[in-house]
Amino acid sequence: MPASSASIINTSIFILTGFPGLDHYYPWFSIPFSSIYAMVFLGNCVVLHVIRTEPSLHQPMFYFLAMLALTDLCMGLSTVHTVLGVLWGLNQEVSRDACIAQTYFIHGLSFIESGVLLAMAFDRFTAICNPLRYTSLLTNSRVIHFMVAILMRAALSILPVIIRLKFFHYCRPHILSHSFCLHQDLLRLACSDIRFNSLYALALVICTLLLDAVLILISYVFILHTVLAIASHKERLKSLQTCVSHICAVLVFYIPIIGLTMVHRFGKHLSPSVRVLMGNIYILFPPLMNPIIYSVKTQQIRSRMKKWCSLKM
Repeated sequence: MPASSASIINTSIFILTGFPGLDHYYPWFSIPFSSIYAMVFLGNCVVLHVIRTEPSLHQPMFYFLAMLALTDLCMGLSTVHTVLGVLWGLNQEVSRDACIAQTYFIHGLSFIESGVLLAMAFDRFTAICNPLRYTSLLTNSRVIHFMVAILMRAALSILPVIIRLKFFHYCRPHILSHSFCLHQDLLRLACSDIRFNSLYALALVICTLLLDAVLILISYVFILHTVLAIASHKERLKSLQTCVSHICAVLVFYIPIIGLTMVHRFGKHLSPSVRVLMGNIYILFPPLMNPIIYSVKTQQIRSRMKKWCSLKM
């Protein structure tokens, strides 16, 4: 066996993949990727700062938005060093422990984001379908309980499969499909019994991401039913407009996940670069788009940012 092949078998080092066959374009690819990461950090920090400094935004909907922005910020921080490390030619290797830790954060943050989107759907459902009880149902203490429950669900539910990754025997070449680590990618390299991880991960996705999506859909069925019962066309539009940002955020989160799943399961004939591109969209698109969506569609945030711009001018 050649030494180069032996170096990626039975070692504690994994090799990250950029865009296969396009290595000479990495300096050019690094420019848009660096810009996207800069926008992710700047956009989410601005949203957090606006919510923190504007007293009128100290209400449940914006508390959940702050948690969403913080989650997106953490997603960017958890992947920036490996993605840009590959594109800048700094390092394509990652230790097994660092890879498993990154896997934990990526999947855990995805579950947190799904939970926050569900909580925001409940906020919109309460505000539109039961407005008289909104303040009594969504008190500050209850919002904190929701946030803690979302964090605990994500942090603890994923631990069993993450811990098992540490004890797997990885006998296949340690070449990952992306410039970051994913659970399904590590399972592909393992020669140990992965049935528990596969079944548990499937059950976890069904009980979290899929269930959250179904509950969000049900909440909007009730919202739509309530809105259509409003006599005034203007009031109907006004009620629906308060949901536009959240609907966009839901689509921005779930469409890349579905796309990446389809590519991994049914896109075996596709170029590896397509899988890499879909993986990066899954990681970067929601954190990039959410601050833009809420800055454009949320009147309170938009007016606050306009006020800042006018003061600076």
